[in-house]
Amino acid sequence: MPSASHPGPGAELEIKLALPTSNPAGLARQLARLPVLARRQPVHKQVDNIYYDTPGQALRAQRMALRLRRVGGVNAPHWLQTLKTSDSGDSALSLRGEWEVPVPGPALVQAALQAAPPWLKVDPDGAVFAALAPCFATDFERTAWTVRRRDGSAIEVALDMGQITCGQRSVPICELELELLAGPPAALFDLARQIAQHIAVLPLAASKAQRGYELRDGKLDTPLRARPPLLGTEVSLRALVQPVLGEMFAQFTANLNALVHSDDPELVHQARVGWRRFRGALRLFKPAAPVRAVPAWPEMQPMLVLLGELRDLDVACTQTLPALQDAFVAGDAGRAERWQAMAQAFQQAALQQRQLVRRALQEPAVGAALLSITLWLDDLARPQAWGESPDLLGKTVRHWVRQRIQRLHAQWKKALRDSTHAESQHRARILAKRLRYNIEALRPLLPVRAQRWLQQASQVQTGIGASRDVLQAGVLAQRLAVDRGIVEFLRGFAAGQAGVPLAPPAPPAAAGGV
Repeated sequence: MPSASHPGPGAELEIKLALPTSNPAGLARQLARLPVLARRQPVHKQVDNIYYDTPGQALRAQRMALRLRRVGGVNAPHWLQTLKTSDSGDSALSLRGEWEVPVPGPALVQAALQAAPPWLKVDPDGAVFAALAPCFATDFERTAWTVRRRDGSAIEVALDMGQITCGQRSVPICELELELLAGPPAALFDLARQIAQHIAVLPLAASKAQRGYELRDGKLDTPLRARPPLLGTEVSLRALVQPVLGEMFAQFTANLNALVHSDDPELVHQARVGWRRFRGALRLFKPAAPVRAVPAWPEMQPMLVLLGELRDLDVACTQTLPALQDAFVAGDAGRAERWQAMAQAFQQAALQQRQLVRRALQEPAVGAALLSITLWLDDLARPQAWGESPDLLGKTVRHWVRQRIQRLHAQWKKALRDSTHAESQHRARILAKRLRYNIEALRPLLPVRAQRWLQQASQVQTGIGASRDVLQAGVLAQRLAVDRGIVEFLRGFAAGQAGVPLAPPAPPAAAGGV
């Protein structure tokens, strides 16, 4: 079976990278100056695509995309009809089937699809073709360089700048695609790393077609929540680790990409959830999987700190402060005016913090670290990455997972018993999140009774979180030099909540562990 590390015949292997720059007009010149591209002549062309699907989106449901592409000017157009199939992953590194043929003009040709085996399966009687209609369009200028290396590899580096349109709605395209034309995948990975050292990038899992569908449905830049992969109870450890970690990392990067364009506070929240899920699962798998080899991310740390600070401001603006407004104002006009001034100060601080996060995402070191983890996750799917360590299968995997969850639960219970002050309560909350995220990800491998621990962890996480959020709002209010009376009010409210004892979890079952 083909994989990104070992693509089969006719497979298209590419890395897609978003370019979160504040100066897109200078991207082509910036890329042309890179050592790997400096002496290569770029090719410029205008590319216009119309994507087709049925009203019920039959092709999208099969992870297919059908487009009609015009390359060149209006006077001498060249038409191509392309059917693409997507792999099942959510990574910037994609392995897809592609069947592209020239067609005589601006109309789909049914006979040209007969050479694509996937089409015969989805449309054996021609009913799907008959129902096809234009769905959305893309038009962009492509600047492409072909990099040929001494090892015989050939890679196309394509800068696409333009827009996706659907009716009156549009969204910009600003991305880089690296496609392996010949040679080993390692050459593609190496070139991507070289570019990422100099140009700010973000791994981009969503294709132009996927974003076109989202634009059509009004769901573009929607926060991506956890979507744990479907796991069979007889799954091996090697088949388990990469999909679980990959889904978590995809949640992180997808929300970062959307955060570049959208001010939705939930994007910040879900990005941080994805990152914490990923780190928590790395800890869980550490004893039996080669996760120690995951690339370090010190270059990402400043961005992660800024992201956490933005989340604190967003929570204060959208949840904590609105819930406490009536208690402070109490019908007093003067107090209402002071509260409104404070709320505006928080909103302005959040706006400035969001810009700081976006500037941090424009640092090449951040994108290079994200790309390194993306490529490491692909490598994790190869048997060679596991060395000589034996694989765990079926019942052995379930037993190992249960032991790891049980150990994590014991750590959490100990933290709860020691949670007599803010710092220890915060640790109990972090462990509650880690327990919750790992149970949710590995639920099919755990007995039904693990659901009780999940509910307990969620309750404690919510309880401690509410107290911490008020405390943090007071800290932020003091830092923003808002009304002293409001600061004291927030401190007093937080102190009152901190005095409420935490509910301990119920004792474990007498037998069977987790």
